[in-house]
Amino acid sequence: MKIFECGNCFHPLYFENSSCEKCGNQVGFLENDLDLKSFDSSFYSISSKEKGVTFRYCENYKFGVCNWMIPQDGPSEFCLACSLNRTIPDLSDQENFEKWKKLESAKHRLVYQLLRLGLLNSNSNPENPTPLLFDFIAKQGNPDINTGHQNGLITILLSEADSVHREFMRKQMSEQYRTLIGHFRHEVGHYYWDQLIAGQEDELQGFRKLFGDERLDYGQALQNHYQNGAPTNWQQNYISQYATAHPWEDWAETWAHYLHIMDMSETAFYFGLSVQPLIKESSLKGKISFDPYDIQQFDKIYKTWAPVSFAINSLNRGMGIPDAYPFVVSAAVLDKMIFIHRLVSQ
Repeated sequence: MKIFECGNCFHPLYFENSSCEKCGNQVGFLENDLDLKSFDSSFYSISSKEKGVTFRYCENYKFGVCNWMIPQDGPSEFCLACSLNRTIPDLSDQENFEKWKKLESAKHRLVYQLLRLGLLNSNSNPENPTPLLFDFIAKQGNPDINTGHQNGLITILLSEADSVHREFMRKQMSEQYRTLIGHFRHEVGHYYWDQLIAGQEDELQGFRKLFGDERLDYGQALQNHYQNGAPTNWQQNYISQYATAHPWEDWAETWAHYLHIMDMSETAFYFGLSVQPLIKESSLKGKISFDPYDIQQFDKIYKTWAPVSFAINSLNRGMGIPDAYPFVVSAAVLDKMIFIHRLVSQ
């Protein structure tokens, strides 16, 4: 994600800030500007692409989970990110409330990235038969409720916001990585398969060439995966073991990692990160000198991102914490990401 700064004192801000920690001015995120704006009154005429518009906070600001701004006279009480919620938990339950806050933080970051990619905006076609929606719910002993996607509805279990439970599930599922933002990026990948590929013969053929034939029985494929695990040498063609289960899961896993790399690259660009290690191996040298969202060639993005990722992993290991990106992107997986980037760029 890009770096934000206070418009009053230029102190750096995090995406989630609703006020400047230095000067105290309030700040809010404007969807059309993709930027945090500063102000110091109850209703705000902010310098924006939307000239002459007065803004106010999204209704969920009062819960401390949203800092996005909406037009004061707009038709909705909620910002674009919060308007995607179909179901939220009972907020009178303090434990549920704390988990919901974590889910909203991850979801807002997802929505920011979808906006950067041009995949989501408030002016989407109202006739779209499968709008993107979210359910944040507790399992409550119901075995039929799971994190997943179906016809545009993404369900995220509240338990995923519990770091202890998430670590337990990561070990049980033999996963290298399990985070809230990872869940959101994976599940939204299923949604965009329907949006970008389903029913489009040319794209389907390209998909099947790289990921396999999605007409393979999905339920049986998952059952086989959980019984037998990933095939030998799966790393040569897949980004994760779960990606081997079915072409749809391969797409969703690869899509999530594509979003990971784009986000990390954008952050590195705005921080001016470069890597010039004191070794002879030139492949570990690199500088992200461009905004990845402006680049058509994903292989160029990947080539400059990889050395920075290796450096970040090395820093993490020095602090005794897991790698930020504990995966190896093979040539086959890179081809899949190039395919995704081409679809998105179009």
